[in-house]
Amino acid sequence: MSLQLYIGNKNYSSWSMRPWVLLKQAGIPFEERMLRFDSFDADSKFKTELARLSPAGRVPVLVDDGFAVWDTLAIAEYAAEKFPDKTLWPADAKARARARSVCAEMHSGFGALRNHFGMNIEASFPEIGQRVLNTEPQVRADVDRIVQMWSELLTDHGGPFLFGQFGIADAFFAPVVKRLVGFVVPVPPVIQTYIERVQALPSVQAWTRDALAEHDFVEADEPYRKAR
Repeated sequence: MSLQLYIGNKNYSSWSMRPWVLLKQAGIPFEERMLRFDSFDADSKFKTELARLSPAGRVPVLVDDGFAVWDTLAIAEYAAEKFPDKTLWPADAKARARARSVCAEMHSGFGALRNHFGMNIEASFPEIGQRVLNTEPQVRADVDRIVQMWSELLTDHGGPFLFGQFGIADAFFAPVVKRLVGFVVPVPPVIQTYIERVQALPSVQAWTRDALAEHDFVEADEPYRKAR
């Protein structure tokens, strides 16, 4: 098997989840290499192992026959080019441009949602979710934008996924689904249906099972509690 995907903890690593779900759901074979989170210091095991793979020093990293690709967008593009039969981007040029646009928006935006609603699959924070929505207007704006985006795409492309069939855009927003679920964020019925559809994907279910089985507690990724 030529592809190896280096990832962090499945409970916390939203960036790792994107390419893992994409490859798994598309049926692209790869070998998973887990680099568990630790102190994140420069001389930590996590950083030391990553330094051998990528100068960026972050997960995920895709390695293809010794060639490393880092950054989730680059990994997605590499997979789409290497496996064109999987149609990971929409076939239509305009839909493909829109899919790239929303993935780039996710990649570089939604900072307030990321900061306040960190991915933590095994935890549930309904009270914190409601408090943050009431006190952090930028988080509310991020949620509203996601609802608007998903609603328009599901309408324009007829579902069941954002661009009809499952693709890169759905994989990119799978961690957002987990954040909305974990913080029990209220959404319109059409968005709740999409959330349930993503949650039901075999790849997302497999990632979730693995996350629940980790039982790690990484304090740097736990802003809302001091222990499990």
